[in-house]
This record gives sequence, structure tokens and C-alpha cells, in this order.
Amino acid sequence: MLGIENFPEYEVPGARKVQFYPYESNGGSVVAIAGEDFAVIGADTRLSSGYSIHTRTQNKLFRLSDKTVLASTGCWCDTLALTSLVKVRMQMYKDQHQKNMSTPAVAQMLSILMYNRRFFPYYVSNVLAGLDQNGKGVVYSYDPIGHCEMTTYRAGGSAGPLLQPVLDNQIGQKNMLNVDPEPVKMEKAVSIIKDTFISATERDIYTGDSVIINIITKDGIKEETLHLRKD
Repeated sequence: MLGIENFPEYEVPGARKVQFYPYESNGGSVVAIAGEDFAVIGADTRLSSGYSIHTRTQNKLFRLSDKTVLASTGCWCDTLALTSLVKVRMQMYKDQHQKNMSTPAVAQMLSILMYNRRFFPYYVSNVLAGLDQNGKGVVYSYDPIGHCEMTTYRAGGSAGPLLQPVLDNQIGQKNMLNVDPEPVKMEKAVSIIKDTFISATERDIYTGDSVIINIITKDGIKEETLHLRKD
């Protein structure tokens, strides 16, 4: 494509070329693990841009209902826009049907909302965790244009590539010999999430300060906070 630099005789004094790039990664990491009757999801609280830290106390977990929690990181303005739209749609559903959306329904709706923006996608990394209609823990992960995958554990965000192999080994028991598969216990899931974030903080400058963990059960959502290193 020909630009102004190919026609110097048409260059206007004082004119300058302005780059338009609307996306910016504000960092952050998320991890979610689902069990037989629970789901645990955690996200760190550091919100940064490059080498600048905007805040150390930003909660990236969005409680959509008493059985569904969405963790979202990436471009923070896109995160706020998307989660606000999700909450509006859920309120519309509740007003029309007089009940809350189930976790699988929220997962499908989120996929549709993101796919509708596929030509100018939300620059976010989403992981949705909660309980389904039968009270079983579920985890959904997404790509930027809305492809949804249901699984039992997932890591995302800036440290996702570092954390996912840990979950594959500790939860999926991949590349382990003479191991009998067994359902993960809630205490172990919480402990693994804490360990993965401690590990990520040592290797990723966009993850740190604290991690907020939501434990989702039939009795509601319990929150825990673990302080991480702050440098």
C-alpha cells in the first residue's frame, strides 16, 4: 500500500502520521478448578500497563449470581464493557423469567456476546466457573472471539502459559505414572491455586500483589485472600 512517504512532494508541513491501536494489555492471571460439588476460581489484583502499576487492589472476579463467577483480565476497559453487558442481560433474563440464569446458560450467552464482536473483539481473557443445574462444578474458558470449552480446570491471562502445565500435572495428572485418577478435594484445589499464583508471581511481572479466591458451593460463595510479593 502506498503512503505519503512515497510522494514527498505532497507532504504537508506539520502533518504527522498517527497510529491507531485501541488495545492495551493491563495484565493479570486467572485460575479455576471444578470438583464434584464445588468450583474454585482465583485472580490476582495487580492492574498494570507496561512497567507502571495502576493499582494493587483491583478485584477481577465478577459475581454474576450465587453460583456463577466470571474472572476476566486483559484490556481493563474491554473487561468493564463486557461484564457490564453480561450483567444487564442477566438482569433482563431475571425480569422476564423470575429466576437467575444457570451457569451453562451464562456460559453460552457470554460466548454469543463475544462472537457478536468478532470483527472488533474484546481484548480479554475470560474464565467462568460455577455450579450447573445438578450442583456439579464446571469451568468454561474462551478465546477472544467467543469459542467456549467446558473443562474441569483452566488458567488464563498473562501467566496462563506458565500456570496451565502445573494444572495439567497436579489436577489432570498428565505424564504421571502409576497414579489412580480421583476427584480433587476442595482443600487441595484451593492449595493448588495458591501455589500456582505464588509461582506465577516469581516469573511474571504482570501478576502479583494479592490473589482473591472465590469458593463456590451450594451454600454460596466464600472468599479468601492471599498476599503475594509486591515487587
